[in-house]
Amino acid sequence: MPHTPLDPVDLTAQLVRCVSVTPEEGGALVLLERVLSSAGFACTRVDRGGIANLFARWGPKGAARSFGFNGHTDVVPVGERAAWSKDPFAAEISEGCLWGRGSTDMKSGVAAFVAAAVDFVQAEPPEGAVILAITGDEEGDAQDGTLALLDWMQAQGEAMHVCLVGEPTCPGHMGEMIKIGRRGSLSAWITLTGVQGHSAYPHRACNPVPAMARLVDRLSSHRLDEGTAHFDPSTLAVVNVDTGNPTTNVIPAQCRATVNIRFNDAHHSTDLIRWMQGVVDEMSEAFGVTGEMAVKVSGESFITPPGSFPDLVARAVAAETGVTPALSTSGGTSDARFVKDHCPVVEFGLVGRTMHQVDEHVPVAQIEQLKAIYGRILRDYFA
Repeated sequence: MPHTPLDPVDLTAQLVRCVSVTPEEGGALVLLERVLSSAGFACTRVDRGGIANLFARWGPKGAARSFGFNGHTDVVPVGERAAWSKDPFAAEISEGCLWGRGSTDMKSGVAAFVAAAVDFVQAEPPEGAVILAITGDEEGDAQDGTLALLDWMQAQGEAMHVCLVGEPTCPGHMGEMIKIGRRGSLSAWITLTGVQGHSAYPHRACNPVPAMARLVDRLSSHRLDEGTAHFDPSTLAVVNVDTGNPTTNVIPAQCRATVNIRFNDAHHSTDLIRWMQGVVDEMSEAFGVTGEMAVKVSGESFITPPGSFPDLVARAVAAETGVTPALSTSGGTSDARFVKDHCPVVEFGLVGRTMHQVDEHVPVAQIEQLKAIYGRILRDYFA
């Protein structure tokens, strides 16, 4: 019996109707497991830490050639629901668009690669394996999502030889941009502690505020680098300075600041942490305060150099859209930062203009076009 192509728009709508606000599964992975299992994919739930994840493979384990897709079904909260003009979980189609939370980021991307993979293995069974690694923890802490899938794959001897992450990557129009790398990201919470006192008698106190002012100026005025071959210059932003002091006649005992750094491949997080700690120590000594710093590294910078895999994706995008995509490393972080330790990885997906916004929506034609692009990538990879 001829295979009936899987409709990515209908599948996107079904996924949007699953209320999978991170970390809730909301039925999204149950739905995908049912679709993929019926198409001959071997499916395994890889849940960890209360997070739902799904691994699906068509073809033999340990195949000499395998292509992987990665994506997520969890979504950010809707925010002020009354501000939405449409029900954020109804998946209404109007004005040529599908509306709802996650329609852009990234249930449409998941639906497109699931539909492309199912159609491909049914119509043109490849010599190799097609693997889908889908998480419910990308918008959250991301410690029990794609990381859990990759840990499980390593323990089970499962491997993707290349992987495409289906995040939205195009700023304005389809085909505009492929991500071949991402900047690293770290946040630092700095606390300077002095001695509280009356503002009329500052000599009896030790004010941490001037020390913090000097410290954040030192950090923010330092130029980290001039950029590299594939990355813009690294950036440091001071995002918060606070004493929690509501009065005007008390010198506070503590002052806190939060800093975020987005860094390129000229740095490793350890070098940046060492530099910041040195500045904290210097200011502590100069002003007679005690300095402490806590750091969270969200990911290191990485690059998949232009070559066979990025070129294959770029050719497929150009063939389906008529647009030659730029190879970019711009933007924030994604789960590609974890996949890069497993295999070469690139990202390509929809126009991300409305992701995380009120009235998030995606043109129906883009979902269909994205499925066609993913299908061409699969055919070209296994050709």
